[in-house]
Amino acid sequence: MPLVAKSTFTDNEGSIGRNGGKFSLDNLAEAVGLAPLDRLIGAIYEGAMESPPWQAALQLMRDSLQAAHVTLMLRPPSSENAGVMINTGTVTKQGIESYETHFFSMDPFVRLAEGEVVTAEELIGKQWLQSTVYQEYLRPLGVRHLLGADIYTKEGIECRLRVTRSHEAQPFSSEDKALVRFLLPHLKRSIQLHARLDFLECERQLFAGTVNRMQLGIISFSQNGAILETNQEARRILSEKDGIWLSGNNLSVEVTQEGRELQRMVRQALSGTVADKGPAVVEAMSVTRPSGRAKLGVLVRQIPLGTWSESRQRPAVAVFLRDPESSAAQPSHELVRRLFGLTRMEAALALLLAEGLTLDEAAEKMDVRRNTARTHLRSIFCKTGVTRQTMLVRLLLNSVITLG
Repeated sequence: MPLVAKSTFTDNEGSIGRNGGKFSLDNLAEAVGLAPLDRLIGAIYEGAMESPPWQAALQLMRDSLQAAHVTLMLRPPSSENAGVMINTGTVTKQGIESYETHFFSMDPFVRLAEGEVVTAEELIGKQWLQSTVYQEYLRPLGVRHLLGADIYTKEGIECRLRVTRSHEAQPFSSEDKALVRFLLPHLKRSIQLHARLDFLECERQLFAGTVNRMQLGIISFSQNGAILETNQEARRILSEKDGIWLSGNNLSVEVTQEGRELQRMVRQALSGTVADKGPAVVEAMSVTRPSGRAKLGVLVRQIPLGTWSESRQRPAVAVFLRDPESSAAQPSHELVRRLFGLTRMEAALALLLAEGLTLDEAAEKMDVRRNTARTHLRSIFCKTGVTRQTMLVRLLLNSVITLG
């Protein structure tokens, strides 16, 4: 049995309860059922990790309320964007589009007070049935009864919860409103968790994309030594099977001695210490490639355990792979031009020099005379503040163009 503190619920006018007074949690559990209520709360919190989020929770809510639809507007529509809505029940593409493009502006439930759960009749009275949004939008969809509540967070999130019933169904009761009111704080907390998870995922994708553009392969290991994830560049290197490859869930190395060394480094990083060197921080080695290409660079780094970490499936060790012969994505000429204030010809020359070409080779590739290339180079020196070609190359390679 879940441990839930007793609380009370009143309807919007503060009085009508199933027994003529306030709703206690016992009343609510009796009306809904303790097990269904427990599943509902659990689904709300699990919904923060689902895609689309809260689909299961909204469906359970729909069943509990015997509703035609339960909709969560995670980002309400506006004149600037269509918003993000999670729907349960029978919906049509035309119905969704008509709300997103037109009827959202007629929604009677806008900026409801925190925790307020009201029906359309309670909000605007009997004229509700003569309103445009009911006559032109909801009635053709078979909707008669509408229940609404809004959710606001300190992070500036505004969500709208809408519940509908058909013409044949009974109006929403005080018990229905009490259930929604009880669930709102849980849904709010779950929305805040989802926002935090979404922020972290956006940040992860940003960093992962940057690492991929830098042509750096990453393999992460869990505390038990299992491979958790490989990024795009690591998968490319391993798929070539040139000196190192993936065998099941293990790394295999062509040269036996190098394989043993790599295994030792990973084991030591997982154990947290390196013999005679104190806490493990980083170790490196090279892997020979039978093809004769330049050796792969391998670096093993321990990922420190967080203060409150408890999962053994978290990344504990990262193995970085660098292929010195990989062809990194070329920065755009426009990015270089804007960053250093260069002309298009100057940007093209600067990038060719950064690739390792001599001035003569760059001039030939650009199909210009050497003196023309030298003129462009002097202009580049003036604009970037460097005085030598090697300084220019270093400036370019250490700038943000490699992240573009």
